[in-house]
Amino acid sequence: MTSDEEYRAPASLDVVRACAIRAKQGGIALVGASDAEIDLALRGMAERLGSAQSALMAANEKDLAAAVSAGMSPALQDRLRLTSTRLEAMAAELRMLADTAHEPRDRVVEVRPDGLTLLERRRPVGVIGANFEARPNVTLDIASQLLKSRNAGVLRTGSAALGSSRALVDQVIAPALAEAGLDPDAIQLVPSEDRSAAYALVALPEFIPLVILRGSGDSTRDLGQEGARHGVRTLAHADGGGVLYVDSAAVEKTAHQLIIDSLDRLGVCNRLNLLLIDRPVYEERLPGILQLLHRLGITASLPPHSHPRGYEWSLDSERAATVTIDAADGPSDAARIANEETSGLAAAIVTDDPAAAARFIDAYGGSGVFWNSPTRLLDGFKLLRLPETGINIDRVPGPRGPVSFRDLYLRQYVVVPSAENLG
Repeated sequence: MTSDEEYRAPASLDVVRACAIRAKQGGIALVGASDAEIDLALRGMAERLGSAQSALMAANEKDLAAAVSAGMSPALQDRLRLTSTRLEAMAAELRMLADTAHEPRDRVVEVRPDGLTLLERRRPVGVIGANFEARPNVTLDIASQLLKSRNAGVLRTGSAALGSSRALVDQVIAPALAEAGLDPDAIQLVPSEDRSAAYALVALPEFIPLVILRGSGDSTRDLGQEGARHGVRTLAHADGGGVLYVDSAAVEKTAHQLIIDSLDRLGVCNRLNLLLIDRPVYEERLPGILQLLHRLGITASLPPHSHPRGYEWSLDSERAATVTIDAADGPSDAARIANEETSGLAAAIVTDDPAAAARFIDAYGGSGVFWNSPTRLLDGFKLLRLPETGINIDRVPGPRGPVSFRDLYLRQYVVVPSAENLG
């Protein structure tokens, strides 16, 4: 089967279309649901992460065993793994989301002098699709954000996590929705492992007008292009890689701690990827940094590089434990390198010089910029105290950075008679 035929595999189109139809019908109740009912479902999901832990862990162990047999790298296995600690953290995030105030349905823009009032109304999209990497927790992250924004969803995960994700839908999401008086069909998981299902997800604009895309760079970019061809809007999280610039005025202890904090997990997009050192102190600072990386089990890629300077190591399963190092000619040049040679996800400066920090912050145009703090903070829960559907790095107006339920609405202008003009 050619790739073009694969995109249009009738079986996958039928499967995804059927999921979308069920989600649309199930989502009708979400639109009219009270805030309390929505939050009750979220709290129910949190409770079921505990009561269903045995079933969830058993499904995850099967996925992990199959992944190990297939030769999955340790970094990707870490993303796939569920532990009791991670389940507890997922439950805490759900409770925090339930405690977060809902966005107001209407906002008064202007009480006009002609006796009319202009409102801005938030409306759900309807059915939102999501294609994401083999990380079971993302199933819950996205489902919870869709629920909080009163959108139905069709989710598709990487085949390695399908068993774990199915257990989360069946044991956690669906029963929590039902117990809150909502239709469990509102959240659908595509049951197919076939890659063509991902292309079907971005080929049905009449059913799924918006699709969240996460995963490896090339495949996600390809899905985004396919979605555009079909008239489907996508929020893509294809590329990442954090940048850290060590300024001449950086305290060595602070710089080293930021490096440690930026490499606590290697298979994530916001980890340290490119380390830039101010050229005047490059030779002085490099030995200590190399010793630190060696203790952390990280390989340093030093100039001259055999790869693009912004190459994303987290997507390289064989060499994920790598950081690229190079020199930069001051804060503005470091920001220029981060702007032009990396994805634009996030960059940080470590310095005790406020003027240097200001130059770097003003010059960097990515979705998040940090001073004496790690790029790992560019995460929905760490930054906004909310789960995220993904991190969007588009350079056009719209949701940017960690995308949460607040970004998953349509804007509608409503004009009504002003209150004083009603009989």
